[in-house]
Amino acid sequence: MDNRINEIRRKISALRAEMTLVEAAIRDQVNRDMDCSATSMRLMAMRAEVAELIRQWQASGGGDHLPTVRERLSRSLSDRPVAKVKALKPKPSSANARA
Repeated sequence: MDNRINEIRRKISALRAEMTLVEAAIRDQVNRDMDCSATSMRLMAMRAEVAELIRQWQASGGGDHLPTVRERLSRSLSDRPVAKVKALKPKPSSANARA
């Protein structure tokens, strides 16, 4: 049973780490005035998956304290990951290609 609980905790931890990256991507998209609906739907699906994993964890006998969203968000801003965007390289114009 301990192996099952540990496996669920690892999945929860991995999902939460991925969720912070998705949240950072959403913030970046909002700041750039881009559509973030697909990313937001992905995040909502991940939240539902975490909720289900927590139910399984509790049903399997898990009883440790799991941090709430408020506790997770209370970390300093510098601890949170930031999505990095690659700069686009300018395409060579046809005038430069002939020279």
